[in-house]
Amino acid sequence: MKQSLQLRLHQQLTLTPQLQQSIRLLQLSTLELGQEISQMLQDNPLLERLDGEDSFDGPAGEAPADEAVRQEQRDEVYEEMAWGDRAVGPAPDDDDDEHGFQQAESGNLRQHLAEQLGLTPLTTRDRQLIAFLIEALDDDGYLTASLEELAELLPEELEIDPVELHAALGMLQSFEPTGIGARDLGECLWLQLNALPGDTPHLQAAKTLVREHLVLLADREYGKLKKLLNLDDSQFMQLRQLVTSLEPRPGAAYAPVDTRYVVPDVFVKKVKGLWMVSLNANAVPKLRINEMYAGILRNNREGGASLSTQLQEARWLIKNVQQRFETILKVSQAIVDRQRMFFEHGEVAMRPLTLKEIAETVELHESTISRVTTQKFMMTPRGLFEFKYFFGSALATEEGGAASSTAMRALIKQFIDAENHAKPLSDSAISELLGKQGFVVARRTIAKYRDLLSIPPANQRKSM
Repeated sequence: MKQSLQLRLHQQLTLTPQLQQSIRLLQLSTLELGQEISQMLQDNPLLERLDGEDSFDGPAGEAPADEAVRQEQRDEVYEEMAWGDRAVGPAPDDDDDEHGFQQAESGNLRQHLAEQLGLTPLTTRDRQLIAFLIEALDDDGYLTASLEELAELLPEELEIDPVELHAALGMLQSFEPTGIGARDLGECLWLQLNALPGDTPHLQAAKTLVREHLVLLADREYGKLKKLLNLDDSQFMQLRQLVTSLEPRPGAAYAPVDTRYVVPDVFVKKVKGLWMVSLNANAVPKLRINEMYAGILRNNREGGASLSTQLQEARWLIKNVQQRFETILKVSQAIVDRQRMFFEHGEVAMRPLTLKEIAETVELHESTISRVTTQKFMMTPRGLFEFKYFFGSALATEEGGAASSTAMRALIKQFIDAENHAKPLSDSAISELLGKQGFVVARRTIAKYRDLLSIPPANQRKSM
């Protein structure tokens, strides 16, 4: 094969360190930007904060996953009884003691139970078994593993069987809060009912309901329940009020609160009839070059290669931070201009909007708009919203126009809020109501939007 040399020309895009930093800063949230700048202030002596204050930051965490099967059954009844969202928190750190039992060391619920355990006269073996069961509870206070499974986790030399664990569980279930240590929702509610005075109206019927007919209650099969329990409408209403007054998550009140901080990047206000956007001054870091080190560099050029590099990096950072907020201001103003009717009339007036439309308006790439609108928030007279909230797909109207999916969800919620709870609206009925207002929305689309709003179907919204 004959060798030869060939000359070819081609173009290649190279991201300079300055451009890479600009892209990274643009996609950071305000809190993340503050943390990034704090680190740069520590690493670069040529950079300083004008106000002399450190950046703000706040804790953020991820909620742990739930146990799918048992949680699904609980959630169905929670929804019927209108109880709130499940509170979760980080799992405690565990250490094994010399007997192989785990002692609770963190978590308010476990501490609360451990304190009661310490005041209860028990044998050492019973105390250790109860401590083991306390550690096996989830954040709601449920014992999600079976006693057989827990017994297998213990050392064989202890010779502990499920019967002994069952006795220890009975002692644990006598602790506060009432309902702790239950293995399912029915048992949790039954424990609370069992602690009520014996003359409580409809107490026995309530015990039967929570132990045998919770599925019917979740499905709102009130007619069947009244027949099974031999109650009239008034009696069943009193029974339902008794059951819904119980606490389905006895441990939730002791769970750590997952606090997340959001700092608005911009403020939206109406000025002389126009909706105007302004930057949040507290979110904009005030940076400058340290004059003392810069003076040293000017007067001593020799041996200053490191300082020269840091000076250039400081200048890049100051410029990129300024460019970041200029871009955020430009994009947010374009969004507000497009969604002016939302600020005037609310969600029902939201118009369809795409990243491409804003990109063309501000003459930036769609990927840049995507970075700008992620984890950026605007404070408005109608509340705090992420930039991405104002983007939505278009739905056709009979006149040939388009309506925002956000507006459709708002209308669906309005219809459901105003419905007769004894005869709730089906998805088909809602589709017909929207059709009368000129919106062409299929029944399956209504079902999708209803799910996004966390609204159950009509048969589960029915009440007496």
